[in-house]
Amino acid sequence: MSGSMQWPLGQLLAICLLIALSAWFCACEAALLNINRYRLRNMVRVGNASARRTELLLAQSDRVTTTLLLCRVVLNVSAAVLAGAVAMRIGGQPMVAAVIAVIALIIVIFVEIAARTCGTLYPDQLALAASWPCTALVRGLYPLVWLCRTIADGLLRILGISAAATPLSLDASDGAVSSQQAHQRMLASILDLQSVTVEDIMVPRSEIAAIDISDDWDSILDMLRTTPHTRLPLCDGNLDNVIGMLHMKKVAHAFAHGEISRETLLELGRQREAYFVPDGTTLDVQLQNFQRDRRRIALVVDEYGDIRGLVTLEDILEEIVGEFTSDPGTLHKDIHRDSDGSYVINGAINVRVLNRTLGWKLPTDGPRTLNGLILEYLEEIPEPGTSLTLGGLSVEILQAVDNAVKTARIRPAVTSSGP
Repeated sequence: MSGSMQWPLGQLLAICLLIALSAWFCACEAALLNINRYRLRNMVRVGNASARRTELLLAQSDRVTTTLLLCRVVLNVSAAVLAGAVAMRIGGQPMVAAVIAVIALIIVIFVEIAARTCGTLYPDQLALAASWPCTALVRGLYPLVWLCRTIADGLLRILGISAAATPLSLDASDGAVSSQQAHQRMLASILDLQSVTVEDIMVPRSEIAAIDISDDWDSILDMLRTTPHTRLPLCDGNLDNVIGMLHMKKVAHAFAHGEISRETLLELGRQREAYFVPDGTTLDVQLQNFQRDRRRIALVVDEYGDIRGLVTLEDILEEIVGEFTSDPGTLHKDIHRDSDGSYVINGAINVRVLNRTLGWKLPTDGPRTLNGLILEYLEEIPEPGTSLTLGGLSVEILQAVDNAVKTARIRPAVTSSGP
């Protein structure tokens, strides 16, 4: 081949660069489509900036997909046109057709197959690395993307096709979304178990239902007959003197045979020693401990061995799947909805339970209970009738007893302030 038939090096490098950029955009789209959403959410929680940008990209997946598609089309067409122009100048029309066919084959193999496969195999690394340039492109090309989408939607309407029925998105298909949402939330909750401790979900000491063997016998019998719990701590004087755990099935058997007495309760309580766990134990570890030790209830203690609360297997499972109730319309036992749309809530309720039940976003990185959240914000014991705003919610104190908020009425606020 003579020197005049050689392609200019500059054009060859430009064509290679255009194809490489197209492959990069294709790999980015595949990575965003296949990234592990639950691992991504965990990285966002620990402050990973790239993960946060990637999460924001996935939240506007339609715009991202259109932007990346537009970039690929422009790059592929530009590579083909440049190659065709060089071929035309060197070899004429026959060479143009051959070169464009070769370019098309290279794009299919290198861009659509190889690059997309890389994006599928290494989605987390590629998606995080591409988060910044993709974000810049989505913002910079928004006017052009909007114009393209508007024209496409107009053409679809002319053809009698609803644009909403043909989403161009990085998300799962509509047919699978409804069946996957519950599983996604459950899997995300399982990952959360690693960052939540028993202290975050425990029933506080003041709310623990327990049998004091030194109480009046009639009071003990009344509590045994009316308790909704299957297991109760048995103590002598207070929770610092725990004798053991009473299984209500055995107590009911003693009732049925007329054998119930203080001595019987003491004997039943000593059959099952109390189970103690440190307050910093994460939920994933405690779930395994419950399974290993064949226990369902534990008393939470601090570094000094003092009892701070109580946690059950059911509490941990509710962190994964939500509240257990036989009535789908029933809220948590400490939450009561009024006819005006407001909620009357027990101040001892755990903030995480409150957020999970009602979909609120009260802060969970401070006090564990609603009472603690209110006291931290006001920095004093409030009087009944005191109003404040927490996390976009209007709070009115209804009862304050023994230096604590007993009940409060909460409704969505017009403006958001507070912690």
